[in-house]
Amino acid sequence: MCLLDHVEAWDEQRIQCCASSHRAADNPLRAYGRLGAVCGIEYAAQAMAVHGALLIPPDSASARVGYLVSVRGTQLHVPRLDDISADLLVEATCITRSENNILYRFSVSAAGRLLLDGRAAIVLNAGAFISRSGDAS
Repeated sequence: MCLLDHVEAWDEQRIQCCASSHRAADNPLRAYGRLGAVCGIEYAAQAMAVHGALLIPPDSASARVGYLVSVRGTQLHVPRLDDISADLLVEATCITRSENNILYRFSVSAAGRLLLDGRAAIVLNAGAFISRSGDAS
């Protein structure tokens, strides 16, 4: 499921993506004919994933798998996204990064209006971490 249309801009710290899929009647995140604003977190997570892929060095053997493990401080400024007529601008900015963790600040807006924002924590290669530390249960 790819919700983003294209990348507007990016650098080592941030990414901006555009999306129009919030208006699509067949959007896979719709429930009861609506797309709740909380679904904007998935749009932001996809932007973070694209950002990670763009940062992979050309000589790297493969991408590192990232898992969204926490969403904090999220504020929904609208109840739903499907009734927003303008395209979405999805932004993610890296607050801090270590070898296995990334913390992003994210926002989703449309036509200059903030729709939702928050922070998200990503763990990279969690499977490798779990196998080194023993049973995850």
